[in-house]
Amino acid sequence: MAIGRVISRQSLNESEENFNISLRPRCLDECVGQSEVKQKLSIAIQAAKQRQEPLEHILFYGPPGLGKTTLANVVANEMGVKIRCTSGPALVKQGDVMGLLSNINTGEVLFIDEIHRLSTPVEEFIYPAMEDFKVDFTVDSGLHAKTINFPLKRFTLIGATTRAGLLSAPLRSRFGMLYHLNFYSAKDLSTILKRSAELLQLQCDDGSLELIAARSRGTPRIANRLLKRVRDYAQVKGTGVLSVPVVENALKMEQIDSLGMDELDRAFLRALANVYEGGPAGIEAIAATLGEERDTLEDVVEPYLLQIGFVRRTKRGREITKTACEHLKIKYHKADKTGEQPSFFKNI
Repeated sequence: MAIGRVISRQSLNESEENFNISLRPRCLDECVGQSEVKQKLSIAIQAAKQRQEPLEHILFYGPPGLGKTTLANVVANEMGVKIRCTSGPALVKQGDVMGLLSNINTGEVLFIDEIHRLSTPVEEFIYPAMEDFKVDFTVDSGLHAKTINFPLKRFTLIGATTRAGLLSAPLRSRFGMLYHLNFYSAKDLSTILKRSAELLQLQCDDGSLELIAARSRGTPRIANRLLKRVRDYAQVKGTGVLSVPVVENALKMEQIDSLGMDELDRAFLRALANVYEGGPAGIEAIAATLGEERDTLEDVVEPYLLQIGFVRRTKRGREITKTACEHLKIKYHKADKTGEQPSFFKNI
């Protein structure tokens, strides 16, 4: 059920990624939202240009779909340098990194997505590259092994991660700038959608883009994905113009409600309310009830439900809130707050 969710914050496939790339802003002035991060980046970029030095290493962290890759490309464009992109899982051995580092010129950007998934040998290999701009590369093995000290040109490493807590302390400490990306407001998402609609040459009635923005979970990637789905619906079922009724019908067909929840979100809440009488219930039990993987519920479903206050996490398990029950129009079972365990040896 979770595979290919319309409101998933993860990129669904390569074609969608190419679609998103075509809509990405090229400079900081075109970026919408994240005002504090943009201001700090702007100052750092201007200072680096004035000193004619490369930028410090940068780490972007936050939930998927908020623009970490976009900002990395914007930084490189603002600095007027090339960017080389890779990901943590793709760098398996030291030689993979060596191939990238040896081809980087002064001031250029190396972007590593999902940097928390770097293997320990690769991570330790890039420490001196980040700090001293040199690496000790081992050639051959066994009796013929020898280590070559390889100097590198000064470059900027930009890392992106959805799980900053999984980064080791030594790696985190080598980044000069750490920026957390927050969810976007509906107003900012409406502005992003307006720009995307102009690039796609879409005609939109008043209120149609705001309706999509309100159901996008504060995430630009989801907003652009919904815009694409609504565009298809308008083309086939309407005149190609995005009107409020067309948007409402398109999102209804995708089973996305007024808060941006889909059927999996609602199934999670109904299981918690009806099967476990509102909770507390363990995530393993809920996963078994829904026939889903625990990781899917923890990484994909729960974060948004926690964000909007529909689920509480307690030591004893997950609990549904009264607000969630009112939204789903189901009976609210007040959770037991005593926390007492039943005694099997009373009156002995």
